[in-house]
Amino acid sequence: MIELSEAATTTAGVVLISVVAIESGGAFMVRVVTGGVPTTPFQTSFFRAGHAHAGVLVTLGLVCLLLGEATDLTGFVRWLAQTGVLVAAILMPMGFFFSAAGAGRERPNRWVVLLPVGGVVLAAGVVALGLGLLTT
Repeated sequence: MIELSEAATTTAGVVLISVVAIESGGAFMVRVVTGGVPTTPFQTSFFRAGHAHAGVLVTLGLVCLLLGEATDLTGFVRWLAQTGVLVAAILMPMGFFFSAAGAGRERPNRWVVLLPVGGVVLAAGVVALGLGLLTT
C-alpha cells in the first residue's frame, strides 16, 4: 500500500476538487460546439485543445504525484517530479484559452507564450520523475 506524504495528500485533494473547473470548461465547450457561443474556427480549435489538455494533464499529474512518493528524490527535484505536470496543467490550458479570447479572433495573442513554457515544465517534470524512478 502506498502511504502518501501530507503534501501529496493535500495536493491530490486540491487537484481533485479542481476537476469541477474542468467540468465547467466542458459545459462551455458544449455551448461552443453547438453554436451557443459565437467563435471562429481558430477559437473553437484552441478552446477544444485547452479543455483536452486540462483533463489529460490533471489525470497524468495525479499519477505523477503518486509515483513520486515511490522515489528517493528530495527538495526541488522531488517537487518538480511530483507537481511539474500539474503546473503544466495550469499553464497550457491558460495559453490555449487566453490566447484565443476576444470576439472574432483568428490568430493567437501574446498569451500563446504559455504553451511552450508549459511544455518545458511538463517535460522537466516527467524527466525528473522518470530518472527518480530509475535511480531509486
